[in-house]
Amino acid sequence: MNEYNVTMHKGGAIATIEFSSIYGNSMPLGLLKELKDTIHKAASDIDVNVIVLQSTGRNFCNGAYINELFTLDNEASGKAFFKGFANLINEMRKCSKLIIGRVHAKSVGGGVGLIAACDYAIALEGADIKLSELGLGIGPFVIGPAVARKIGESAFSQIAIDSTMWRNGDWARKKGLYAELHPNEESMNESVLRLAHTLAHSNVKAMAEMKKMFWQGTDNWDQLLDERAAISGKLIVSEYAKAKINAIKLKQLEKSN
Repeated sequence: MNEYNVTMHKGGAIATIEFSSIYGNSMPLGLLKELKDTIHKAASDIDVNVIVLQSTGRNFCNGAYINELFTLDNEASGKAFFKGFANLINEMRKCSKLIIGRVHAKSVGGGVGLIAACDYAIALEGADIKLSELGLGIGPFVIGPAVARKIGESAFSQIAIDSTMWRNGDWARKKGLYAELHPNEESMNESVLRLAHTLAHSNVKAMAEMKKMFWQGTDNWDQLLDERAAISGKLIVSEYAKAKINAIKLKQLEKSN
């Protein structure tokens, strides 16, 4: 069984990209790289007009893979890991195709950043969110610009500071992270398909220009997110963060026994 999986299915000018991992949909560096490359492939395909990003499993995305964080032993390896999130967000930002996020369940940390990097997110009730980074001894530095761009600096600071509190889907919708929140999966799927088919038959050049407009003012993100990855990389190898991550691993081990 693969530890993680990324697939792309094309149909009617719609590219559906689906990811999953055996770690509760948390993301090791390999998954981040493969997802980035798959989005780039879809963006470069002249037969694709719109991208749908989704996952399978109990959670939409659990953020960074804790066990891999624990193996990081110097600032360079720490930065390299968080560059995975930086590169993925920047790929989504630069992608000329509009990206619809289908969010069927909860997201933590980097998963919230992934949703924020989508151009339009359609979610299911119960798709709660939390930024847990401070509880690990770091902070949501890399994903911060994407999340703050969607929900505003004030709301971003609230969820970044209170890292243990879940915000429900309605909170996320009202703040602008979700464009839509649906009561059941059937309704959510219908809306995703409706919008995807509409965009599949829309003017590709117009959508590309719209996306440039939506992301105006982010041209410095290649450098900015690289700098943020360095901050996270330095903090994650600190003794404080190592102790926090080890405590989480021990709790996970106790639950499994």
